[in-house]
Amino acid sequence: MLQVARLGAQSLGESLPLVRGFLRSCLSEDGAGKDRDGRADLYYTIFAIAGLAAVDEPLPVEALQRYLTSFGDGASLDFVHLGALARCWSMVGGAPRNTASAILSRLETFRASDGGYDGERGSLHGNAYGGFVALGAYQDSAMALPEPLRLVQSLKFLEAPGGSWGNAPGLPMGSTNATAAAVTMLHQLDMPVHSETGIWLLNQLHLDGGFLAMPKAPIPDLLSTATTLHALACLDVVLVPSAKEKCLDFLDSLWSAEGGFHGHWADEHLDAEYTYYGLLALGHLT
Repeated sequence: MLQVARLGAQSLGESLPLVRGFLRSCLSEDGAGKDRDGRADLYYTIFAIAGLAAVDEPLPVEALQRYLTSFGDGASLDFVHLGALARCWSMVGGAPRNTASAILSRLETFRASDGGYDGERGSLHGNAYGGFVALGAYQDSAMALPEPLRLVQSLKFLEAPGGSWGNAPGLPMGSTNATAAAVTMLHQLDMPVHSETGIWLLNQLHLDGGFLAMPKAPIPDLLSTATTLHALACLDVVLVPSAKEKCLDFLDSLWSAEGGFHGHWADEHLDAEYTYYGLLALGHLT
């Protein structure tokens, strides 16, 4: 993902300094990423530092390491923020080995009965987002995911019509982000994906560009667009030129002269997360 986001940054031209400045403003002096209310948040730190890396801006490594060290082995963190801690450490040289092992041990307590992962302990079924976070945390920590086939098998429960996936078993309709997460995991684990999945994802393209979060969603959004483009790349599915142009127009409609991207047409805020997704989408389109 970061390699593709770097490609997106290369296409920014004269706008690149604006993005660099905006992403710098998303980090506090102590190295923490800021959420939409300006508060320090480990989750947003992922996107601030990944965005800075994508635009070839140096990271405040020492400040970041001090900030990450303040969380210890993640005993106070929920599932999503445990994954964020692992990812942030990977951007600044890696966590101490004992810390990394402890973070992953805590993540394993969120493993569901079916072999997937869920944000709540003791769940019968995992979800696509949980599996994506967990697999990423193991990769970020340079450690092997235990029993990867159990994770693959858990995705069978999440399959929905048309080659899509949902975030819970038995849903009558899949969602774009769950499908993209499943495709990305299966790709990383060298597992095949049915060809109809690429068709289903392509069908979520909005008439004015961008991708919908699910069929019949009222407007496209940047998260769904970036993750769909990434999943299509995993599937070696290429957008036709006219679709690419519409998606580029969609990205342009979300761009702000402040150097960031909005999440969708009704979004009045800018943050590091959606700006990173903007770079990722640009990389796949250009």
